[in-house]
Amino acid sequence: MSQNLFSRVRNDFEQNYDFFQQRCDGRGKIGFSGLQKCTSAIRQLAYGTCSDSFDEYLQMSERMGRECIYKFCKCVIKLYAKKYLRKPNSHDIQQIYTFHEEVHGFPGMLGSLDCTHWEWDNCPTAWRGQFQRGDHPRPTFMLEAVASQDLWIWHAFFGASGSNNDINVLDQSPIYNDLIEGKAPGQQFICNDTTYKYG
Repeated sequence: MSQNLFSRVRNDFEQNYDFFQQRCDGRGKIGFSGLQKCTSAIRQLAYGTCSDSFDEYLQMSERMGRECIYKFCKCVIKLYAKKYLRKPNSHDIQQIYTFHEEVHGFPGMLGSLDCTHWEWDNCPTAWRGQFQRGDHPRPTFMLEAVASQDLWIWHAFFGASGSNNDINVLDQSPIYNDLIEGKAPGQQFICNDTTYKYG
């Protein structure tokens, strides 16, 4: 994450939510700053570590680490959901279609759908069998995403267990189900079993 983006997020949180403002506790001791709380949450999300893994680095208890990540995720949803965590509307879709047709010569292309394996170092022992494959030394989970040319992620789906390959994940994917049921915005093809009709 760039420093400018991190600073923007931290400033937004400090301005809008009391939890991320530095305050004194009941004993008059100064608490954690918004910088420390955001750092703890982002590091937990980025590295997939537990809440007490930064107790030496940030001098933060496990309880405070859990609270930081919980409040951070809630605040991201409250502040940024309408703009960044939404499905594309018809105007967005038309812009993406126009771009792909002009630059790549593909009419009706919304973006690039791809699946990738992410290693899960902290996979619980009880779940390892569900997420282990013979061609990967560690447990992995599949991430499916649709991104447009400006790196805007329009769809992300991950965490499906089982013997995962691109087709298995696509079969469980909400975007694929929306296409089959005719609910997808800017639907560029209609699926009937294995027949594809381009429209």
